[in-house]
Amino acid sequence: MMQTDVLQSPTSHVTAASRAKLHGHRGAVLWLTGLSGSGKTTLAHAVEMRLHHERYRTYVLDGDLLRGGLNVDLGFSDEDRSENIRRAGELAKLFLDAGTIVFCAFISPFASDRQSVRAQIGADTFFEVYCRCPLEVCEQRDVKGLYQRVRDGTLAQFTGISSSYEPPSCPDVVIDTDRTSVPAAVDQVMALLRDRGLLRLTAL
Repeated sequence: MMQTDVLQSPTSHVTAASRAKLHGHRGAVLWLTGLSGSGKTTLAHAVEMRLHHERYRTYVLDGDLLRGGLNVDLGFSDEDRSENIRRAGELAKLFLDAGTIVFCAFISPFASDRQSVRAQIGADTFFEVYCRCPLEVCEQRDVKGLYQRVRDGTLAQFTGISSSYEPPSCPDVVIDTDRTSVPAAVDQVMALLRDRGLLRLTAL
């Protein structure tokens, strides 16, 4: 009996399309941008939980996660911030290829960096979510105590105060997190995914 050695066949590999067929949905990158304290990570996890209950494959990446490991060597200069986002984009691209809906919650202050990631990922699978929130509200929340450190003079190069933030000019969705509840914000993101054809017609 002849045995076929599939390892010698250059076409024997799992494709993104075959993963989508297995999972029952396509992968996507949702890029959440906004000031520190604007609710990016909170929203990302809330949408992920909704999708998880509906048996979608998901993952959340955020600045704390990457700067604690992969990007531990980076500081907060403009150059390091750009490199932080470049690496995050490369990682998101791998999750996308694996067929995952990946949420990337990064301040990502520079429009050119976000545009580079969009070009790198592909406009049909990259969706920019602008978590818009006034600086004074973000500072009132100050969940990490960062704004207080800036005011105390113990933290420099902080986005929104001593370092610039460039709001998106044409995001896929804008969520005003200072006056939108978390459930309502989740509904907005789910509507975006539905409009772009990323959700199943019925849950599994």
